[in-house]
Amino acid sequence: MNKDLITEKIDIAQYTYELPDNRIAKYPLEKRDESKLLVFNEQKEISTCPFHEVVNHLPSNSLLVFNNTRVIHARIEFRKVTGARIEVFCLKPYYPVDYQQIFSSKKSCQWVCMIGNLKKWKNEKLELTSQQGDISYLLTAEKYGIDDLGNTIVTFSWESDHTFAEILEHIGRIPIPPYLNRESEDIDNSRYQTVYSLIDGSVAAPTAGLHFTSEVLRTLESKNIKTCELTLHVGAGTFQPVKSSNAREHQMHGERIIINVNLIDNLISNLGNITATGTTSLRSLESLYWMGIKVINNLDPTFLAQWDWENLDTNISTKDSLVALSNYIKKTSDNLFSATTEIMIVPGYRFRIVDYLITNFHQPNSTLLLLIAAFIGSDWKRVYDYALKNNFRFLSYGDSSLLYPSRKKGIL
Repeated sequence: MNKDLITEKIDIAQYTYELPDNRIAKYPLEKRDESKLLVFNEQKEISTCPFHEVVNHLPSNSLLVFNNTRVIHARIEFRKVTGARIEVFCLKPYYPVDYQQIFSSKKSCQWVCMIGNLKKWKNEKLELTSQQGDISYLLTAEKYGIDDLGNTIVTFSWESDHTFAEILEHIGRIPIPPYLNRESEDIDNSRYQTVYSLIDGSVAAPTAGLHFTSEVLRTLESKNIKTCELTLHVGAGTFQPVKSSNAREHQMHGERIIINVNLIDNLISNLGNITATGTTSLRSLESLYWMGIKVINNLDPTFLAQWDWENLDTNISTKDSLVALSNYIKKTSDNLFSATTEIMIVPGYRFRIVDYLITNFHQPNSTLLLLIAAFIGSDWKRVYDYALKNNFRFLSYGDSSLLYPSRKKGIL
């Protein structure tokens, strides 16, 4: 049975701190890798250096895992004939449900959306015309229904031969975080993407990766730090605060993971020396362990509910779990594995795959701060206090940290 020490009540009031508005980075620095890096090492010592020196603090022969998701231009602004502004925020595909298929769609597709000024949108069809050089096209939006979470399902239609990915790129706006309290600007189109972003699908950036530059990546290679990639499409739920006093009552959002079986083989070869770039990579990697456990127990590995891991057997080694998942992928697909994870990592959780973490500084009362507390224990307070006192910039466009864990993982 699971031997993780999770309490029945997690008091969210214990996972908060005062974050002044002037400590939130509203814009990125001129150069990505000139941000500050806080290093919390295995001796629990804290130091500071420029981010471009991160390679000097990573354990030798590390495997560094990146999330290669790309943020889509998910916000579309329509105007009614009355002048009322309706914003349609594309959250995730509805039909086709596959990301690659929906971005390749022509003529029509359906998305689960969040609607700004919903009361002003009755049942009429919304229209938006776009002019690109000599080419113009008309995009329409119609309500289709409501999903289980109360979000609006929207049918988009257009007459040109452009794909929906092209439509979004030209019509939509990049969805920067709400706490920046500003509209997106041209700079966000490039800087709210990692330099290695590849696969369209996120509505929020995997922000730990925003500090990497081509120069830093080359330095990693020269120092024999291995890298590999996975895809987790970050959802808007990442910004949702924990509103219940007991964090166990929080409903965790689901996010889509896509991996190549080669990633599993890389993980197996580097167990004990794996660094996750960001909480999205960490959530993906830890989910893979539990999905492998599901395979071993003849359960469906393509969906992990937020507390599934509490009820699964943990006497199985990380290696055995990953081998089982690798074999499953090779038997059931063309080396690609796609799944949804709702995993919620809280204090008391025992990490199975991730050994070190690169991450930004997160909001009070958030699931991400709970994850940090799970990773480094009560020292999160000391780390955040240090960052506040030493003028670190917080949240998505802020500075970064490299964290060593508070305790050893489960059996490898």
